[in-house]
Amino acid sequence: MFYYLLKYVLLGPLLRLVFQPRIEGLEHVPSSGAGIVAGNHLSFSDHFLMPAILKRRITFLAKAEYFTGPGIKGRLTAFFFHSAGQIPVDRSGKEAGQAAIREGLGVLGKGELLGIYPEGTRSHDGRLYKGKVGVAKMALTAGVPVVPCAMIGTFEAQPPGKVVPRIHPVVIRFGEPLDFSRYEGMEDERAVLRAITDEIMYAILKLSGQEYVDQYAAVAKAEEAERKAQEKRRLPRLPRN
Repeated sequence: MFYYLLKYVLLGPLLRLVFQPRIEGLEHVPSSGAGIVAGNHLSFSDHFLMPAILKRRITFLAKAEYFTGPGIKGRLTAFFFHSAGQIPVDRSGKEAGQAAIREGLGVLGKGELLGIYPEGTRSHDGRLYKGKVGVAKMALTAGVPVVPCAMIGTFEAQPPGKVVPRIHPVVIRFGEPLDFSRYEGMEDERAVLRAITDEIMYAILKLSGQEYVDQYAAVAKAEEAERKAQEKRRLPRLPRN
């Protein structure tokens, strides 16, 4: 109930007013039945913009940290994600990937739309990173199409670390559904899952026009943080007076 209140009354109209998104290829999203919408992830606002413009309800697998943040900001974030029907997924530990797949298959099993960011985390620099194979595993196991989606302009509107978004043109572009039924029964073949995931990421790349990096985003973020830490340690200390 509150999902539709957010979508049509509280949050949706505000998002449309601020971002004024241009929607392309909306007809590619199935009007009924289960399906996966796989997109790039550039901004915190992605979680709310796509549901606001879709005609159907979509459920995202969201990192558990969004539901457990401290302070007023953390409580508000958790409230919005719970109200929007999003599912928290613990990304730590060996079983994290399997837990996410189980949750996603539960959504698809009810004939609903599942939203997923194959990169696993937001891009810290606006580039498109290597996708994780969970999206392929779910698509094959559930036997559902994958609709590629590109969010364009959300990084500029609300880059990581920026709380209040700035006004910037946004395009949300959907591609034709990808059918992987030719791989039926091969959901445990790692090479097949990798090939499917790469095909999905290539479709997103064509829609978004981003620069592609053949590396996981989490690894790239860690390397960038280490580089900055090393540079900070190398800075000369000012002499004390």
